Amino acid sequence: MAQMMIPRIALLSIKNSNRLIPRIFVPLKYQRLCFHTSWVLDVTGREVLMPSLSPTMESGTIVKWLKKEGDKIEPGDALADIQTDKAVVTMEVDDESVLAKIIVQEGTKDIKVGTLIALTVDVDEDWKSVEMPDSISTAPAAPSPTPSAPAAATATPTAPAAATATPTASTSAPPPPGQTNVSMPALSPTMTTGTIVKWLKKEGDEIEPGDALAEIQTDKAVMTFEIEDEGVFAKILVPEGSQVAVGQLIAIMVEKGMDWKNVVIPTTTKPSAEAAPASATADKTPVPSGQVYGLAVKRLLEEYGLSAQSVKGTGRTNRLLKSDVLAYIQANNLKKVAPKTAAAPKLEKGRKEPGDVPSKAHVPSGRPSTYEDIPVSNIRGVIAKRLGESKSNIPHSYAFVDIKIDKLNEIRSELKADGIKLSINDFVTKATAHALIECPFINTLYQNDQIIRMPRVDISVAVATETGLITPIIFDTSAKSVADISQNIKELAEKARNGRLKPEEFQGGTFTISNLGMFGIKQFSAIINPPQTAILAVGSGREELDVALQKITKMSTTLSYDRRAIDEDQAADFLAVLKAMLEDPSFLVAGKLRALRYAQNL
Repeated sequence: MAQMMIPRIALLSIKNSNRLIPRIFVPLKYQRLCFHTSWVLDVTGREVLMPSLSPTMESGTIVKWLKKEGDKIEPGDALADIQTDKAVVTMEVDDESVLAKIIVQEGTKDIKVGTLIALTVDVDEDWKSVEMPDSISTAPAAPSPTPSAPAAATATPTAPAAATATPTASTSAPPPPGQTNVSMPALSPTMTTGTIVKWLKKEGDEIEPGDALAEIQTDKAVMTFEIEDEGVFAKILVPEGSQVAVGQLIAIMVEKGMDWKNVVIPTTTKPSAEAAPASATADKTPVPSGQVYGLAVKRLLEEYGLSAQSVKGTGRTNRLLKSDVLAYIQANNLKKVAPKTAAAPKLEKGRKEPGDVPSKAHVPSGRPSTYEDIPVSNIRGVIAKRLGESKSNIPHSYAFVDIKIDKLNEIRSELKADGIKLSINDFVTKATAHALIECPFINTLYQNDQIIRMPRVDISVAVATETGLITPIIFDTSAKSVADISQNIKELAEKARNGRLKPEEFQGGTFTISNLGMFGIKQFSAIINPPQTAILAVGSGREELDVALQKITKMSTTLSYDRRAIDEDQAADFLAVLKAMLEDPSFLVAGKLRALRYAQNL
């Protein structure tokens, strides 16, 4: 029926071309029968807004659209490359959809954060008939539940009051004059949630431009949130230890001279700052019943005394995920409730029942032992995602080589006698930098199906922290001496373990070194850190006997490389150069002139 209706409507429009014909809206049950819909069956598009990809970003430039109109978008797909105020950052999408309309074309500059840049539709909808908004705004729009909403909702302290609205600003009035709503900032390109570790200001404190407001745990490290406007810190809405989404309202500021105790709190602010008990919170924020969940979620709800209606599920088909419950527990700082049947009878202090014997914890036979669910931190979650993508998408190849380090140890001993302490890793880093100069095909990135040869050697060094692995960068490594590299690594490692690394100190790099020799690991294979194309894994030294039965010390190294960008012979050439330099390391100590000459040629 619907298939026959479309030609009739088209014929009617031809005969009455001089008259205004109103749109005819076909019921949904007939739309689904159509092979293709026209403007008669317009589809409401979901807005994609210009995201905030750095803490200080106010506007950006779309360098390149990585999808074209009509392309299907899978969760995690890259949608566009965007030039921020820091660097070119890839914008990723978290929902399945189809790119229906590109509104802002490539090369358009100074697009304000929150501006509508594209429209998407569901996979089963007709993307060609997407309905355009009545007017396309060039000012930041209110955030909507689109793939880019978490980033687009980010408000920086340098933005005016209207731009620092809460994530639900579309349903709430703007703050009154003189009041600024402070939202959770995006302190890294991949940050979607953050945990307030510590407030560095208390209510009533005056704030000067550049003052630190709070320490926030991102998906990378603990970073300081600075304010660039002056005012008075009026209200803390989210307590320390709470995990909130990027863009959520966390505090309120007012201008100096105003009554900071008299502020207007938006009604859409979540009640997490009230530290309400779980039962009260559940009663205040009911969600539709009938959510589906598994045994792990059920056990977690029971342990914390929650009901399924108190937590809103984000999974498809009305499914409540374990991550939803964990996020709710962290946001409300909930504690486990004691099982009703597990409470042991308590006796008064110093009093014993007849026949009492010393009690011991005992697990009855036939029952499973107890366990503890450890929530995945933001950093650990990002590490898992990136490593999973690396092993899934990058064809890893491996090359191994043993290196004699006897001469290297002799030089280290001589330098130590002169008061200069250098590690084997310092020499490995220096030798790797020069090997990358000799073998530039290894110092590459693989992006958008292209091999990008990098003009400078910036080596990332893997550092283990309590929250996970992070890779601070030794910039322009080949132009630095071994002593400078050693000092640089020590400073960056200390900052990494204390969570004080700045984004520009760990984002980027052209090659990575992971050294587990100090932990006694003889040999291992590392996972490539995309978009880099190679990583060097370094093991510990071991004593062996050579063919002349002389004792020598060998160290195993493994090069993991992207086979799409690097061939086997190129990997072999790189390891051969690296081996030659480390087995005769005098060049690394006396090679200052070559490093200076390389720096002048850049």
